[in-house]
Amino acid sequence: MHWKETPIHFIDFEGARGCGILEYGVATVLGGEIVSTATRLCRAHGRVRVEDTAVHGIRVEDTGDAAPFADDWEAFAGMRARGPFAAHFSSTEDSLIRAAWPYARMSPDFARPGGTSAEWGPWIDTGRIIPGCLQGLRSARLEDLVGDCGVQAELDELATRHCPPDRTRFHAALYDAMAAALLLLAFGRRTEFTDMTLPWLFAHSVMSGEARDELRQGRLL
Repeated sequence: MHWKETPIHFIDFEGARGCGILEYGVATVLGGEIVSTATRLCRAHGRVRVEDTAVHGIRVEDTGDAAPFADDWEAFAGMRARGPFAAHFSSTEDSLIRAAWPYARMSPDFARPGGTSAEWGPWIDTGRIIPGCLQGLRSARLEDLVGDCGVQAELDELATRHCPPDRTRFHAALYDAMAAALLLLAFGRRTEFTDMTLPWLFAHSVMSGEARDELRQGRLL
């Protein structure tokens, strides 16, 4: 299946295992564009470390009036049923969502057409795909790839329309989710990648050649 034909939900979480998810951002891509976004703060369930606040700017008192992330089960389970999840270096997002809900609702396995799965993954991972396929990049950091791929101005314009006024920067959840989404859109406009399929994206989202082979052969869980 061509990658543009299925919704791909780019997700970013700000938080940690100790305090839970403090903020989420979701940017859904379909047909070669971002078609919807969602974001909110979530109530902390533990101490927010000072060093984490220095990165994402969220204090425990900022989340006191917010509903816990667990209240959004239906939204995230519904998204997973409609299309795969994606992130920039997805291990953090996968770990945090599984800490809240170990399994998703039984949903299509978009890596293996015709199959089903109760896993949140496998994830499409721009932190693996783009550095693995393009040469001459400064690094795999989200900020550097946004600049190298020429999407900074578009990201900032989208941020003024979709992000809370004080969250229009890197390490704000929706801003980072939209940044990763724009990276995939820019990558998919390159002539050599216009025919990408979902299985191709999944295969190039894992690090080792052995893991890619297992995914292609339907053995990677």
